[in-house]
Amino acid sequence: MADSAPTPQAPDRPTRRRFFWPGGLSARLLTLTILFVAFAAAFALPPALASFEDQWLLDRIRAGEIASLAPEATPDRKVSQPITAQLLEGAGVVRIAIQADGVRRLVLGGTTLAHTPYLVDLRGQAPVSWLFAPFQTLFGGDGRFVRVIASPTFLKADFVEVVAPDAELKRGLISYLWKLVFVAAFVSTAAGALVYLTLNFFLVRPMQRITKAMERFRADPEDPEAHVPLSGRRDEVGRAEAELDRMQADLRVALNARARLAALGEAVAKINHDLKNMLTSAQIASERLAALKDPKVSQALPRLERALDRAVKLASGVLTYGKSEEAAPEPRPVALAAAVAAAADEARLAELQVRLSNEVGKTDQVVADPDQLHRILANLLRNARQAIEHQEGRRTPGRVSVSLARDGDLSLIRVADNGPGLPERVQERLFQPFAGSGRPGGTGLGLAIARELAQAHGGDLTLVATGPAGSTFELRLPGAPPPAHARRRPAARAKT
Repeated sequence: MADSAPTPQAPDRPTRRRFFWPGGLSARLLTLTILFVAFAAAFALPPALASFEDQWLLDRIRAGEIASLAPEATPDRKVSQPITAQLLEGAGVVRIAIQADGVRRLVLGGTTLAHTPYLVDLRGQAPVSWLFAPFQTLFGGDGRFVRVIASPTFLKADFVEVVAPDAELKRGLISYLWKLVFVAAFVSTAAGALVYLTLNFFLVRPMQRITKAMERFRADPEDPEAHVPLSGRRDEVGRAEAELDRMQADLRVALNARARLAALGEAVAKINHDLKNMLTSAQIASERLAALKDPKVSQALPRLERALDRAVKLASGVLTYGKSEEAAPEPRPVALAAAVAAAADEARLAELQVRLSNEVGKTDQVVADPDQLHRILANLLRNARQAIEHQEGRRTPGRVSVSLARDGDLSLIRVADNGPGLPERVQERLFQPFAGSGRPGGTGLGLAIARELAQAHGGDLTLVATGPAGSTFELRLPGAPPPAHARRRPAARAKT
């Protein structure tokens, strides 16, 4: 058998060297500030050097122009060679020439030049050449001469021309450049420190307080020191502090609600076994009652059995809700009028003198899970009845109305009451468990469970209106089935 070829190995990837970058916001801020100020100072170096060179050359022109007046004081307009050398040395040049009326003449001249000088005309320079002239002087080599032409100040002439060695100019530029570097370094450091201290006080330190508060809150939400102190600022930092404070308050409420849900789940888990045993005993008693063959008992028995079944499912449902789970609905067409009547019986509307206005047609249907729809309607009717009961100084009788409307392929069930309405503080957290109850002793679970069941159907439960005249809740369910008689008509004909 032939040997298999070796599996090629992937080449090792070279390790990328990361550029060192300070980790803290303060260190980065200080470093960036110094770099930016130094970068700005670097832009100021060429104009400063060009101005220095321009002034140096102009000083040589003025010195040469004054030295050119010496021959004018002699009778024959000539000076001796020693005096000429002294005048040229005092002016810092090797030649002085003047052009007047189109005639150029050499006023003072020294030795013959070894190299041809380069020309700088101060009468008109382009900005680019003016900026690059100092660098040409610095990096142009040694032993060079510069020929400078400028307009005169003391003489009546076309221009004054001098030739000077640029070695002294180069030394002056180097000395001036170092001074500028030291000044730029000092200004960069001082400006960086000033900006750093200012931004650290107004930005970095508040952000550090916010960050520490967030870290402490994450470690222990119940820690009172995790609360960020509000500075009252109206800028972005103040808004961040306020939003963090609100977020911590909301999270504490959510954590407390979750803790209460966990405690509720644990408590229901403990009593669920005993409750089922008691309900089983009640079911056995109902079966014995069924054997009595009493017409009144037979009439009330189905209602008792349904109540017992719902009690078992309710206990299991509360347990399931405590575990943040809910059974999936099994939607099917349900007669809404009968469902409203059954929910009104469980909510005890008739017993407590609260009149039900069932405006739903007897044949109207909705698509929903019958048990879950019953729980939703019972919660809504019970809340309406309790709101009417706890209204102080009430003189008019209580009334709850239920109506059905269609919106395309949606069924809209509205439950309205003439109670006192909901206060604003309750409306904000109306559908939150343990936070949405508007009456003493209420848990706030009813509406939370009802909305969760409605959303499990693909619909929703919302508060559409509230005020002194009462509150109106709207239950939206997908599907708009036709009335029941439209399907039962053929079966009725066959029966007749």
